[in-house]
Amino acid sequence: MPDSPNEDIAAAVRKFAEDYGRVRQEIAKAVVGHDEIVDGVLTCLFAGGHALLEGVPGLGKTLLIRSLSEALHLQFNRIQFTPDLMPADVTGTTIVVEADGNREFQFRKGPIFAQIVLADEINRATPKTQSSLLEAMQEKSVTVGGETHILDKPFFVMATQNPVEQEGTYPLPEAQLDRFFFKLQVGYSSRSDLAEILDRTTAGYDASIQQVLDAPAIVEQQRLVRRVGITPSVQDYAVRLVLATHPDGRFATPNVNQYFRFGASPRAAQTLVLAGKVRALLDGRTSVAAQDIREIVLPALRHRCLLNFEAEAEGVSTDEVITNIVETLPTEAAIEQPA
Repeated sequence: MPDSPNEDIAAAVRKFAEDYGRVRQEIAKAVVGHDEIVDGVLTCLFAGGHALLEGVPGLGKTLLIRSLSEALHLQFNRIQFTPDLMPADVTGTTIVVEADGNREFQFRKGPIFAQIVLADEINRATPKTQSSLLEAMQEKSVTVGGETHILDKPFFVMATQNPVEQEGTYPLPEAQLDRFFFKLQVGYSSRSDLAEILDRTTAGYDASIQQVLDAPAIVEQQRLVRRVGITPSVQDYAVRLVLATHPDGRFATPNVNQYFRFGASPRAAQTLVLAGKVRALLDGRTSVAAQDIREIVLPALRHRCLLNFEAEAEGVSTDEVITNIVETLPTEAAIEQPA
């Protein structure tokens, strides 16, 4: 019998950090560097969100996702998005089956019916096919032929995309971008990391990744994340960060008014709070601090804010405007009382 509820909570927090560290350690067997990207992906996993990784080909985006799938005892499917891919190739389709002289319709599941789905080069497909993921990502279900099919938990979409300036790419619809918990920008490897990559890939190195977490354990940790506390002042800070991205709004900065067309949605506030709770647990705390929120603002907001023509003409990036918000918005403010 446990000595006290506080000891139970402390043990749960330690178990969370241990599970997170075990998965991270297995991924490191195959993936060199990109520590922030790995942490971002794991934050999405334990918060119950989806991840979008952007970068030029060959930077290890797909390798990272495959390594994660090998470290988890979950069903994994990979979908290679191409211009000729159709929605039914993702969700599945209803076919006519003949048996004993009778014909009946049967639903054949598509590759979306997995627990980890790798949507590789998602912006190579047309918007019509891209949108086939919308219901699955938000509702955790797929509707085909008027029948709704519930997906197994946990359900996690990890998508890679090439920069939209590349030939043969289609920008993701705003509604779909908003469904991604984080957008992570994968950069080039450093000199030392590239040397390590060569040592591993040209000298017979075999990354033997072990499965360290199963579905019940992940679902349990996702529930723990939502039990982490957050004070009204810290939650208000997350709210004000989102409101500050709205042009002509009360908290908008001059940069936002000048360069943003649209700001972030309520999903952005949810993302800030949940990701902050993951950070708090990793630091051994059961309450979110403002610094937890500040550390994850860029991946949470960068894909949810749209630049206007002036920003594009002047070469101003979304990250620059969001960074300015973080630097100028105070963490403490008077909380308005309802009328």
